[in-house]
Amino acid sequence: MPETNPRADRAKVYRRRRIVVFSALALVVALVTTGAIYTTNALGAPIPAAAPAIIDPAPVAASPQPVALPGFGSYAVGAVGFDGLLAAGNDAASVPIASITKVVTALVVLEAHPIAAGEGGPEIAYTSDDVDIYWDMVAQNGSVAPVAAGSTLTLRESLEAMLLPSGNNYAISIANWAFGSEAALVERADAWLAEHELTTTRIVDASGLSLDNVSTAPDLVKLGELALTDPVLAEIVATPVVDISELGTLKNSNKLLGSHGVDGIKTGTTDDAANLLFSADVPVGATSVTIVGVLLGGDTHAVLNDAIAALLDSIAPGFHEVTPLEANQALAEYDTPWGDTARARTAGGASVIVWNDTPVDVEVHADPLTLATRGDEVGTAVVRAGAQEITVPLVLDASLDDPGAWWRLTNPGALDATGAAQPGSE
Repeated sequence: MPETNPRADRAKVYRRRRIVVFSALALVVALVTTGAIYTTNALGAPIPAAAPAIIDPAPVAASPQPVALPGFGSYAVGAVGFDGLLAAGNDAASVPIASITKVVTALVVLEAHPIAAGEGGPEIAYTSDDVDIYWDMVAQNGSVAPVAAGSTLTLRESLEAMLLPSGNNYAISIANWAFGSEAALVERADAWLAEHELTTTRIVDASGLSLDNVSTAPDLVKLGELALTDPVLAEIVATPVVDISELGTLKNSNKLLGSHGVDGIKTGTTDDAANLLFSADVPVGATSVTIVGVLLGGDTHAVLNDAIAALLDSIAPGFHEVTPLEANQALAEYDTPWGDTARARTAGGASVIVWNDTPVDVEVHADPLTLATRGDEVGTAVVRAGAQEITVPLVLDASLDDPGAWWRLTNPGALDATGAAQPGSE
């Protein structure tokens, strides 16, 4: 057997023990260091964002409303604040509009000579020349209103004489006073029509006597809406009768006034057709909708008025108020991995008036959240109905707090080394 060296053997054992001890110490140091790094990273890492679970309200749409269409002529019906037309037929036809022309005359004159609310505006002196215009219109079988040489009327009274009994003579006299001549008014009217994109409307005189005064139904709906924006003109066309000391009693030629919600606007009559540019207010909930329409080509005004009345009576029930959002309605939910929960709720309700079967939809936008405080605005709900749009803020009904050190240290799967949310974490 080989000889042994006790001293050498003891040295080998000692070296092995040192290796084991120092290896163990190194492992402990490594573990402590790694733990410290992990703890530092975990405690300082951003927490994962909680994604919202959207609660999307179902679209709302009423049943279609049948409309009693005239069955003759050219027509179009719209509503103030609503895009497009509610009903239309033969609406590309360019037809004579007769005394509806006077609405253009009134708007052009009022643009140059506005009348303050509650006032009569400037005074106009009438002479023998205006009496001659009166008799000229009588000779041409045009509608007239009385005039006397030496009389003085305010511009408002003159417009009443032009619009209520449809005095052709006053259309010409007012044009002469405001612009120096009827031709000058027509020139300004051409520019005014272009400025307001009434591209299918052509005006050749102030009164509408000529059959060359033409337009289409959609253009006339726009014209009616423009007329209603002038408070003086809107008030005049809604007046059934007026007493003017110099002229006597003047009655409105629009026999539909005061019925079926009608409050304007202007008749137009040719040898062959009865026409009416009309407006009507329809109550809807706590408010109202203004309908503006035109029907051209009736055999008589009685036939025309019956058709318009039936049309309005069928359209009015088609307007209804929809409340797609209530105040404090929950539209998104948040559930964090550490157990906090909150809801995104509407800061207020929203209601919208719609026509017929126009759908009302709600689009919910809610932000992902990490830390948030109750009352924070965290998104919006957008209500859309046709061209109408209402935005309602969403606010948080509870706070989402920091999960604390224990959750961070005991949920290594929720955070990576940089603190970013791991795939699949909520």
